[in-house]
Amino acid sequence: MYALVDCNNFYASCERVFNPSLQGKPVAVLSNNDGCVIAMSDEAKALQLPFGAPIFKWESFCKMHGIEILSSNYPLYGDMSARVMKILEQFSKDIEVYSIDEAFLDLKGFDQAALTKYALEMRTRILQWTGIPTCVGIGPTKALSKVANKIARKFPKQTQGVYVIDSEEKRVKALKWILLKDVWGIGRRLEKRLASKGCKTAFDFAQLDEHWLRKNFSITEWKLQKELAGIPKIEMELAQSTKKTIATTRSFEHTFSDLENIKERIATFAVSCSEKLRKQHSSCHMVLVFLSSNRHQKEEVQHQASTTVVFPYPTDSSLSISHAAVQAVESIFREGVEYKRAGVLVTGLVPTANHQLNFFECENPKHKSLMNAIDSLNGRYKTDVIKLGRQDLQRTWKMRQERLSPKFTTNFKDIIVVK
Repeated sequence: MYALVDCNNFYASCERVFNPSLQGKPVAVLSNNDGCVIAMSDEAKALQLPFGAPIFKWESFCKMHGIEILSSNYPLYGDMSARVMKILEQFSKDIEVYSIDEAFLDLKGFDQAALTKYALEMRTRILQWTGIPTCVGIGPTKALSKVANKIARKFPKQTQGVYVIDSEEKRVKALKWILLKDVWGIGRRLEKRLASKGCKTAFDFAQLDEHWLRKNFSITEWKLQKELAGIPKIEMELAQSTKKTIATTRSFEHTFSDLENIKERIATFAVSCSEKLRKQHSSCHMVLVFLSSNRHQKEEVQHQASTTVVFPYPTDSSLSISHAAVQAVESIFREGVEYKRAGVLVTGLVPTANHQLNFFECENPKHKSLMNAIDSLNGRYKTDVIKLGRQDLQRTWKMRQERLSPKFTTNFKDIIVVK
């Protein structure tokens, strides 16, 4: 059996732990630079504030309904997530951290009759030790544990936040209840294709002819069908997987029409990508750079462009990647355009210690020791004390976070004072 533990309204719940006045109130959390709504409490969802709503368009709506708007506080959310996952490790040694607020637990060999009690103990301990409410779904496969979790979340009074699919009768009833669009792994496009076959619920999907499904869809959908039938096909990913691409993209605090400011931003984004590459011991084959004007300002000249640079050898050097990124942005920059957004993406990632060598061209060997020294100093002082010459040494990149709560658990200055 597998358990899926999901933190309820995680971002809003983290804020409520340290600010009890938010309990029972509608809460919305914004994306980077206070752009749009990315998370909400149940109260805000009930008011039908849409996900992804640009806050500058919905500000008056939020004010009218008393919705508390907060900037995203990722240091706080990341630390609270680590605490929750640490507690879950006490309940199973095989845990897959699926996202910042979700984890699968392998409960193979556990007493099946006692799983509900065990899950309730899980919920209680997490709530007592962190203040984060959770729901637990348990089923014979990962997909069914997801379905069970949705039932636990939908009917909290009847289930006390825990639901176990442990019989054929419960499995069929659950699949007939859950709509296809709410099934794990069914995207909007897939939902439309399946709708033409008359599929409305997970049960309809599970009844499709296996050979037809295999012929018309990918192996992923076939595995999902098996999982919904109670046959495990999706294995636990116990080791932390490395990212296939790494990106740093931002909306500027205001628009830029001069190339020098944009080059400085691109160099900073490239350095950020390079640091993330070195952190996961990867090197990249390509760097992609994009620029975009403000699409909300229709009366202004609009321009979106991107370009890719391919390296002759994989690299993780900030010097090489930022140099290529700056050259790339020079080639797509257009005079007279007010740019609002830019980004750098590195891809074609390979392990730094194990990749194909190029006999004629290779990274300057001095870069490796230089990058090690920079990472060491920046890590020790927790800030960018060493920067590249292309970056503005006086400028500190800050997101617009006008509604940011304190970093209660990761900064000594922000620890709550009890009076």
